[in-house]
Amino acid sequence: MASTHNLGFPRIGAKRELKFALESYWKGQSTREELKTLGAQLRQQHWQDQAALDFAPVGDFSFYDQVLDMSFTLGNLPERVQGFHGDALDNYFRVARGRSAQLPEAHAGCCGGVAAGEMTKWFDTNYHYIVPEFSANTRFRLDATRLVAQLSEARALGVKAKPVIIGPLTYLAIGKSKDDTAKLALLPQLLPVYAELLNVLAGQGVEWVQIDEPILVTELDADWKHAFGIAYHALKSCRAKLLLATYFGQLRENLEWAIKLPTGGFHLDAVNARDEVLPALNYLASHKVLSLGVINGRNIWKTDLTAVLDWLAPVHERLGERLWIAPSCSLLHVPVDLASEVKLDGEIKSWLAFARQKLAELGVLARALNQGREVVKAELAANLAAVDARRKSSRVHNPAVKAALAQINAQLGQRQGAYAERAEKQAKRLKLPKFPTTTIGSFPQTAEIRIARSEFKAGAISAASYQAAMQAEIARSVREQEALGLDVLVHGEAERNDMVEYFGEQLDGYAFSQFGWVQSYGSRCVKPPILFGDIHRPQAMTVDWTRYAQSLTAKPMKGMLTGPVTILNWSFVRDDQPRAVSCRQLALAIREEVLDLERAGVQVIQIDEAALREGLPLRRTQWQAYLDWAVDSFRIAANGVADETQIHTHMCYSEFNDIIASIADMDADVITIETSRSDMELLDVFDHFKYPNEIGPGVYDIHSPNIPTEQHMITLMQKAAGRIPAERLWVNPDCGLKTRQWHEVLPALTNMVAAAKTLRATLS
Repeated sequence: MASTHNLGFPRIGAKRELKFALESYWKGQSTREELKTLGAQLRQQHWQDQAALDFAPVGDFSFYDQVLDMSFTLGNLPERVQGFHGDALDNYFRVARGRSAQLPEAHAGCCGGVAAGEMTKWFDTNYHYIVPEFSANTRFRLDATRLVAQLSEARALGVKAKPVIIGPLTYLAIGKSKDDTAKLALLPQLLPVYAELLNVLAGQGVEWVQIDEPILVTELDADWKHAFGIAYHALKSCRAKLLLATYFGQLRENLEWAIKLPTGGFHLDAVNARDEVLPALNYLASHKVLSLGVINGRNIWKTDLTAVLDWLAPVHERLGERLWIAPSCSLLHVPVDLASEVKLDGEIKSWLAFARQKLAELGVLARALNQGREVVKAELAANLAAVDARRKSSRVHNPAVKAALAQINAQLGQRQGAYAERAEKQAKRLKLPKFPTTTIGSFPQTAEIRIARSEFKAGAISAASYQAAMQAEIARSVREQEALGLDVLVHGEAERNDMVEYFGEQLDGYAFSQFGWVQSYGSRCVKPPILFGDIHRPQAMTVDWTRYAQSLTAKPMKGMLTGPVTILNWSFVRDDQPRAVSCRQLALAIREEVLDLERAGVQVIQIDEAALREGLPLRRTQWQAYLDWAVDSFRIAANGVADETQIHTHMCYSEFNDIIASIADMDADVITIETSRSDMELLDVFDHFKYPNEIGPGVYDIHSPNIPTEQHMITLMQKAAGRIPAERLWVNPDCGLKTRQWHEVLPALTNMVAAAKTLRATLS
């Protein structure tokens, strides 16, 4: 009998219950115990959703981030928070976001602001994790409280639990050394803590532990391969059986030695590494379990169950009860429940599966394997009909879009003049001071904005009333920016629900869910639009809002757009054509918008590519092919304008040093980047790479409620000026300000403008 299990379940709740509970607690509007109770209720619901599985994950639930959870389990806390004596959850939030709740008297000592942990993307996903910190002083000490408590909850509910932890090599690999300490040098002291943890779990009656090592799908040098052997031979004597889990890609040269490591089982992502299933069978020891991820845990399309069964059935015949089946990776990356989508187009809805539906698909596959296809004949027939309907639908394909793609040539991606010529013309036109100040685009999404948007969508107010409400918010943003003394303004994006969804709603080829939320980090959730067909822009999307904002000020007003690569990477993307094709379709649509903004008199246009690096393949040997079409798509979108029009782009929360040459090839006049959490470490690349254009290294960490001081920002910019000529530096926050409150934003930006004035006086 094939067994079923899951690698992880969405933790936010079907109605984003965790988001709202976290934000209430952080504001001091609810108690710590209320938050913890809500967490227990969500875990219970999620285990009920997975009741049909042979093994359900425990430990996949997190109040902020599973990597940060692992740091606390291993006792690896940054030195700046080690002296905290309050509740551990508040110390946890201090690392995650700089402080916990707002009211010191209610949360004894938890609110002293500290530097939040650095945040970056989890492999090639849009999920952000808190980066583990290492140094020569790092010491590991087990704290299994969280896992043991959740195991106790699961046992009380009759759950056959499979704890989920991050493996020691991945944990070290994704962390950052704050000094010269080699990360692998920490392995000898880390392994005994892992062994202790596994034995504690075994002592709780655990049979299997899922130990995630996704770095196995990346290129590893000899030292890291050797370290894997050392680690898993050291852990093989532990009493719990280990299911070594990989996902997000192929193992290639790592497959044979990884599958032969001394563990009880091995999980292979059979969606991305389908061709490695047969070799895996040949390498698999006779006592080992092979888990195959046969349902896509990263996208929302229905699985072709018949096709999967056709290749999976012979594997089952060969392995019998040693075959486990699961989603390819944790379902953290998909929404919770398609059944909630009562407004979604019925035809498109019939093509989709969210987390609960994916587990149902898994159940159909298991019954077909274990009892025969006849038992699930009706389910297979319905699934095949939906899959075929999508393949044949006329709504997916647009001949006019394909014809436009065929007309793309190299000239579309070329600016008229070289950067030096453009910079001179732009300086003459814009007349900006040294160290010009700007923001990244959005201002706080107030309760009034959300109420107006909700009422408009519900039909409770007219389009004219909604427009008037948004114009009032735009006017407020412009007034505040002028009062602050910013040099290049933005309209604040009051009308935008999300930087991707807003554009998708106005493009043919997209569909939208009501409740299709996924976690990006902490309480931040996004609702990726569904790219199901060829992309076309029927009409201008942003021009009227930007034109109105510009009418309120004599200062330059940035037109704000999301770039084609980011729209692609932050959507649920169709899987029936190469991603590069979809990206170029988006590039043509954004190009039309850029040209319309320029015709409307907009002098500065920002095209955000926050997700450029996120789309990188996990293997460096595949990077260049991706970067070629990604950079090409940006240039198609951006480079039709005159030399006098200044093009900005923005990137955040990604390590980009190793792709800096490609970023330079984008040829944006100004790039703004996140650097404050890394203390400008991301600018180390400019010691060796002479970036040719202007750059705004972020000096204000907008993902923390802490308000940076003027001196702190001056210090960061002085570090930047040591690498980049002062005349090419801008001063700006790390990212957009929509998630912050006005009472936080105004003092922070006041300090930022003051810092710029000081820099002009001292560094010019």
